[in-house]
Amino acid sequence: MPWQEQNNTLVRTWMFPDFSTAWAFASRCALVCEKRDHHADILVGWGKVTVTTTTHDAGNKITEKDHALTQALDALHG
Repeated sequence: MPWQEQNNTLVRTWMFPDFSTAWAFASRCALVCEKRDHHADILVGWGKVTVTTTTHDAGNKITEKDHALTQALDALHG
């Protein structure tokens, strides 16, 4: 499923074969967020990871920082 705009956020869910694979992907996402100093919400479930991003210091709006982060996270899953 591609990124979707929901309530001034960008949201995407990736599916994985099991929990440990999902968790590993979430960990890589967290490192990308930390490096960019743009911290998304990351939800890990059995076989899936959902990332939600918005720019809090811009009044919880979608900005170029969010679009750049989504591209970087998409490249992780490639």
